[in-house]
Parts: sequence; C-alpha cells; structure tokens
Amino acid sequence: MKIALNEARCSGCRTCQVICGLHNFAENNPKKAALKIIGHFPAPGHYEIKICDQCGVCAATCQFEAINEIDGVYHIDKEKCTGCGECIEACPSQAMFRHPAEQAPIKCVACGQCVELCQRGAIYDADSREVH
Repeated sequence: MKIALNEARCSGCRTCQVICGLHNFAENNPKKAALKIIGHFPAPGHYEIKICDQCGVCAATCQFEAINEIDGVYHIDKEKCTGCGECIEACPSQAMFRHPAEQAPIKCVACGQCVELCQRGAIYDADSREVH
C-alpha cells in the first residue's frame, strides 16, 4: 500500500491518529500516532498531514542498521535501535519523532488503518483504482 494525501479533504477529526495508536501500540493514545495532523488557523486555514513517505533517508542515516526496508516500507528494529535520534534529525518530511515512553522513534509502517477509517479520503491508498 502506498499512502497518499489530499490535505484539502482533511477535517481535522484525528480519527487516523486514534486508530494508529490503537493498532500499533494497543493504546488509546493519539500522541503515539505515526502521523500528525497540524492545524494552520486562522490563516491560511487548513490542516497539514505529516506522515512518512518511505523515502529511506532514515535507513541510510542509521549507523546501527536498525532501519530496514521490507516490501517498500521502512521498519525500525527496536532491538537494534539505540535511540540516538539521528534518523529523526535526518527525516526530510519531519515524520519521525520520539515519544517519552518509547526508546525507538515512531514512524509510519503503512499498515493502512488510517486509510480504512478516513471518512473524507484525506488519507488514501494511491495504489487503489479509486480517484480521490
């Protein structure tokens, strides 16, 4: 699945953040969501969605080889990760972050839960045949 965005359709409901935290951490904790919804109000008046685009810069930066690509998606090996934060600093889309309760950074693994629950089509599967 290739996750794509149509920010103009985002209402800021943050359902995507809730399901992300539930699915990946079994917690109702949107602060652990691997995507962020940022409101820019009053001007220019829209929501920005920050999510990993799977560019691989984080993996290239990691000197501990803790980030590996599997089927086009980069995953963090929590056993190898030292929590140094170099990958967070290197991320060009600013989509990786550290949560105080986790040693390893958090990033999207393209599980698709946000795509399933986004009622407005702001987050969608670019590989699907539907036009958004």
